[in-house]
Amino acid sequence: MNILITGGTGLIGKSLVRKLKDRNHNVRLLTRQKTDKSEEFYWNITEKFIDPKAFENLDCIIHLAGANISQKWTEDYKKELFSSRIDTANLLKEYCVKHNVHLKSFISASGINYYGTFTSDKLLKENDGIIQNDFLAKLCEDWEEAADNFSDLADRVVCLRTAMVLAKNGGAFPMLKKTVDFNIGSAVGSGKQWMNWIHIDDLINMYIFAVENSDMNEKFNAVADSAPNNKQFMKSLATISSKFFLPINVPAFIIRTVFGEMSSIILEGTRASNEKIKSLGFDFKFSTPEAAFMDLRK
Repeated sequence: MNILITGGTGLIGKSLVRKLKDRNHNVRLLTRQKTDKSEEFYWNITEKFIDPKAFENLDCIIHLAGANISQKWTEDYKKELFSSRIDTANLLKEYCVKHNVHLKSFISASGINYYGTFTSDKLLKENDGIIQNDFLAKLCEDWEEAADNFSDLADRVVCLRTAMVLAKNGGAFPMLKKTVDFNIGSAVGSGKQWMNWIHIDDLINMYIFAVENSDMNEKFNAVADSAPNNKQFMKSLATISSKFFLPINVPAFIIRTVFGEMSSIILEGTRASNEKIKSLGFDFKFSTPEAAFMDLRK
């Protein structure tokens, strides 16, 4: 299958590209730098340009592009968070229409904060909709709407509402592991906020599943089976690492002072169900944080 990927040089993209190639898919990457590599195609969002050769005999687009959500949200950066996700998707559609491309599937990243950023014991399912309207809920809503706009160009549109990705060489895990290694691991804020997460291997396999399984359509929570609260999560990481766990939580006001509005994704969290993806036959390799921690510290 001929697959075009945006965000292919990021944490998830690099691993996904390798796995797709291992499964004999032909992978094309959109890059912001012009290169001589046959699989890389130049695009410039500001100039609204994509190398049209990227769309020749194309079967699938995987849209991973998006500015890092874990940076301080200034007003300018908020605009970048939207533009890097939604404007890029709109440009992809514009080129698909222009070059009469019909896709077998359009697969897009989304965020588990689609439902809003709050703390509750409610187990969220894909059809629950937005519960608390806030910045991330609006971002995810527009992100998924941009993906849904491909429904007249693709046989299937899939959005993966992704939780915190645990990976050895990027994302949140190295930073969390470092605090524990220095024996300063502790809960944050109340410590009662739920922490949805997914091991990068399971997330990559979920994208492969979305590409190859024609029954997979619409929205799916990309979360592991077990969602501990923040205190349990950090205590488990300390235990696995044979390090101390501080019994005193980091006060919420410190996190708000340092991170501003972005602190909401640290201080709040609810749980999400993965039953929908499992009902299609998808199996998770890492169901508990402890299993993920053991794998990542190898």
